[in-house]
Amino acid sequence: MPIKVAKTAGFCFGVKRAVNSVYEALNEGKKIATLGDVIHNRQVMDDLASKGVYSYDFVEDIPNDCTIVIRAHGVGKDVYEKIGDRPYIDLTCPFVSKIHRIVEKYYNDGYQIVIIGDKNHPEVIGINGWCNYEACVIDSELSEICTNFDKKPICVVAQTTIKKEYFVQKVQILKKACKSTIEFDTICSATRNRQEEAAKLAANSDCMIIVGGRQSSNTKKLFEISSKLCSDTYHVETADELPQKQYYKIGITAGASTPARIIREVVNAMSENLKNEESFAELFEQYDQKTLSNGDIIDGQVVEVRKNEVIVDLGGFKYNGQLAVDQITDDPSLEPSDVVKEGDTIRVYVIGVNDAEGKVVLSRKKLVAMESWNKIKAAYEEERIMEGKVIKAVKGGLIALADDAQVFIPARQASEKYVSDLQSLVGTTMKFKLIELDERRKRVVGSARVILEAERKAKEAEFWADAEVGKHYSGTVKSLTSFGAFVDIGGVDGLVHISELSWNKIKHPSEVCAVGDVMDVYIKEINPETKKISLGFKKLEDNPWTIAKSKINVGDVITVKIVRMMPFGAFAEIIPSVDGLIHISQIADKRIGKPEDVLSIGQEVEVKVTDVDWDEKKISLSIRALIEKEEVEEAAEEEVVEDEAETALVYSTDPEVEVAQPIEVEDEETAE
Repeated sequence: MPIKVAKTAGFCFGVKRAVNSVYEALNEGKKIATLGDVIHNRQVMDDLASKGVYSYDFVEDIPNDCTIVIRAHGVGKDVYEKIGDRPYIDLTCPFVSKIHRIVEKYYNDGYQIVIIGDKNHPEVIGINGWCNYEACVIDSELSEICTNFDKKPICVVAQTTIKKEYFVQKVQILKKACKSTIEFDTICSATRNRQEEAAKLAANSDCMIIVGGRQSSNTKKLFEISSKLCSDTYHVETADELPQKQYYKIGITAGASTPARIIREVVNAMSENLKNEESFAELFEQYDQKTLSNGDIIDGQVVEVRKNEVIVDLGGFKYNGQLAVDQITDDPSLEPSDVVKEGDTIRVYVIGVNDAEGKVVLSRKKLVAMESWNKIKAAYEEERIMEGKVIKAVKGGLIALADDAQVFIPARQASEKYVSDLQSLVGTTMKFKLIELDERRKRVVGSARVILEAERKAKEAEFWADAEVGKHYSGTVKSLTSFGAFVDIGGVDGLVHISELSWNKIKHPSEVCAVGDVMDVYIKEINPETKKISLGFKKLEDNPWTIAKSKINVGDVITVKIVRMMPFGAFAEIIPSVDGLIHISQIADKRIGKPEDVLSIGQEVEVKVTDVDWDEKKISLSIRALIEKEEVEEAAEEEVVEDEAETALVYSTDPEVEVAQPIEVEDEETAE
């Protein structure tokens, strides 16, 4: 093809993310101001200005009613401090944020920071701001600064858009001068790929067009690389600046800040400069990928949703595309109709084209995976917490779906504790962080454990900060043992001893509680050094002895149940968990050999409370006292009967006497 456009031309991930975010904020009705140009492209900035988005060099100059936008190049740590609590949108490229973290860490560890890049570039200025602007910035010769390192170990990082060869060369010189040197190749992989493709394209072209802003560092590098391989290389911002010459082979690439619209205009204009008869219509059709081949990406319209596939109109191509159900999503629980509807416009990846069968096989899943990989990489670089649905259990772990990408979570990373049944986690939503990323194999490993451990440590710190004896907590039972229950009271576990679980005697904690139960507990004892916590659960008002004290007094007659026999007497249950002793001498009104001669276990008897010692929890009971009382009462009744028998009352029948008077007689004969 006489005109060839580099596949890597145009917006990179970070720039696309930044530009789209600004336009999205505008659509939400926010008033926006940018801290420096969002990207180095005059046309984009002019368009934003027409929508009321203006660029400022300093935070202090930005109106208070504006949301501040931090551009993709990033800013120094002090700028965040100046922003304070003002609303802002941080659009720093994830790859630049990674450099910030490296520089801050090694600066705090005592390293001399060296940045290889353009000292006046906003990205480099921002990086320098993470080491208190004390970095040595190398953009030319090294000799003038090598003597300023004061024998410190050196940490070297690179501006993301510099050439790989330049970075390697400077690092080699530094290592010879300074033995304690650690370097980080922080050149963006997209930048490296863009430069490699530009070199190949320039080597096979009569004319090379580099499209991008005059201030764009990566665009300048593309021009520099291409100029060495193609004598007719031009750096243009728009199609208006294109040369008016004709060529057989034209190569076109663009910097990371160049919109696709401008690239298309350049392609359109340069088509008139070809020295052949190929029409622009044919060229534009090829550029727009109307002729499909494996690996193409195209937008299509869903015309039919079937149970096992989706039919897609590819617009202009003579065959419809077929999107099988297993190429729609990785989530096995979803049907095609759950993902797309008829009339939807979707972007698909061409797996295969078979003109003989009139068949175009598509994949949405592959394209989504390609797009989501950038999101996954950004999440990994930013150490961001992700959330995904566990879709299946596999040997050694779980597969979770996050941002349309599959993340492997090893079994040991699925929880803080061992999970015997991984299948039980399928279908659940899990939070995790990405701990490993294999670019070549497109494999990523996540860990829920690191999040849970971090949360637990934070809760532990919060707990120990204000823990004190007597403080109450609502805790969750985590586990049971033969000697008690371990209860989570906010990131730490305390032990409720079995003796503290109930006022009644129990054989095992499971008689009172179960794992997962919520209990109201309080701290009985605490040892910050050993991190051991003893918890209480029993409430004073539930103490059986407290209840008994409110109901029982000396002299009361109550009914009790015999529960234990001892050689010296029998214990009887007054109320649950409160027993009294009937001494052997108080069981009967006569001498007995052992309590079993009169009483039996489970027998209910009436007793008298003869003595109580609440402090010692002792209650003395007596059956004999009631027997003696009955005997006394019976004896008294017998005396009355005897007295009545010995005394005869005789009443006079003399009519002269108004009231009959009893006459006491000595014996029966006198009475007669």
